[in-house]
Amino acid sequence: MKFCVLMGSPRSGGNTAALLAPFLEECAAMGVETEVISLYDKTVNPCLGCMACQSCLDGLGCVQDDDFEEIFQSVLDCDVVIPATPIYTFFCTAPMKALLDRAVYAGTKNYGTVKGPKLLAGKRLAAIATCGYPPEKGADLWEEGLKRFCRHGGLEYMGMFCRRDRGRAEPFLNEERKQAVQDFAQAICMAIRAEGR
Repeated sequence: MKFCVLMGSPRSGGNTAALLAPFLEECAAMGVETEVISLYDKTVNPCLGCMACQSCLDGLGCVQDDDFEEIFQSVLDCDVVIPATPIYTFFCTAPMKALLDRAVYAGTKNYGTVKGPKLLAGKRLAAIATCGYPPEKGADLWEEGLKRFCRHGGLEYMGMFCRRDRGRAEPFLNEERKQAVQDFAQAICMAIRAEGR
């Protein structure tokens, strides 16, 4: 089993990274291979809306020369995609948004003269997020966006783990949160293994 983590935070030592660390530790303990891609270390340009990708039914077909194809291949090679992001203005960070915009078009051949495949169909997606509001008010739009992304691309949505940052009033990562995100990793792994029986 392999997870591809799309890390959308600009801060390597921030809250999202703090949640991700015990998640990855639990994955390793369960024998899950993980690849972490820091989107701020990559170049993923915004979608041009040119629709060139829709004429290529057996691949991405994107006209832009950046790191998108490399990242998309890592997503194709995994079992579960894990977008991990802080919430900025009630949605994900800009590199994550650019990646998902490109992935939903180049990866779903619905817009050309001939209907083609959904390249991510059958993949699973589970998210990790942090925000400054209660998750039901701070990350709800992001979660709804992910659910629609999954429906559109034929992925299975497995849920989101989100915790609120209350600023300097209290430490962000505590034992409860550490255990909860490890439980989240376990639940994903166990669900996939149960389906494989």
